[in-house]
Amino acid sequence: MNFVADLALALELADTADQISLQRFRALDLKVETKPDRSPVTDADKAVEAALKAILAEKAPTDALIGEEYGSSDGSTNRTWIIDPIDGTANYLRGVPVWATLIALSIDGKPTVSVVSAPALGRRWWAAPGIGAHTREIDGTERQITVSGISELENASLSYNNLQLWDQSGKLPQLIDLSRKIWRTRAYGDFWSYMLLAEGSVDIVAEHDLKIYDIAALVPVVELAGGKFSDLAGVLTAESSSVLATNSKLHDLTQATFR
Repeated sequence: MNFVADLALALELADTADQISLQRFRALDLKVETKPDRSPVTDADKAVEAALKAILAEKAPTDALIGEEYGSSDGSTNRTWIIDPIDGTANYLRGVPVWATLIALSIDGKPTVSVVSAPALGRRWWAAPGIGAHTREIDGTERQITVSGISELENASLSYNNLQLWDQSGKLPQLIDLSRKIWRTRAYGDFWSYMLLAEGSVDIVAEHDLKIYDIAALVPVVELAGGKFSDLAGVLTAESSSVLATNSKLHDLTQATFR
């Protein structure tokens, strides 16, 4: 199956998203609201998703759509676009440049094609079967990416999200135990941790309290770079909210730590 056209559309969506989100980044009149789950949403989040939704309605009208801000719409195919307009909204509204638009195409329930675009960092990542996982550097050069070859926990680098969520999940003791076995821990956070994993700079990523639109676009990049993505306790599903991603070599060892 050829995914060139699907990837081209995903990249077009990312171009549109970047233009809108960068224009509002650090804007003095940025409007911020609090959603029912107490997470922030800005006018930029809404504008990006609305724009991408309009493009998909025109260019992929039979495909379904799942978006963070405007919910889902049904399609008549086995294809679903999954969009997080700004992953890292808390960073975005505080002027921290670590945020990205996440775009994924899921086929038969499996995230297959994706783009992760972080314009404030000048970086972008994309992946599709038969094409592999790639990144564009800040200087515009492009390269294929692969995960690390680290096979021992004592040499591994781990990135995780905030400690409060680990504490709330009851898994903080296991995280601390793992930290004693490995070389280095950092909390790069959000999409950034997974892209560093796909590039071979980080070896293990684990997070809690995620939704499908936080996860979907990360999966093809990590897996097509040679990594493995799963639920923290087992197989990744659309309902998974705690996830583990590794360079594959460390996956079983790490997953066993959290069971």
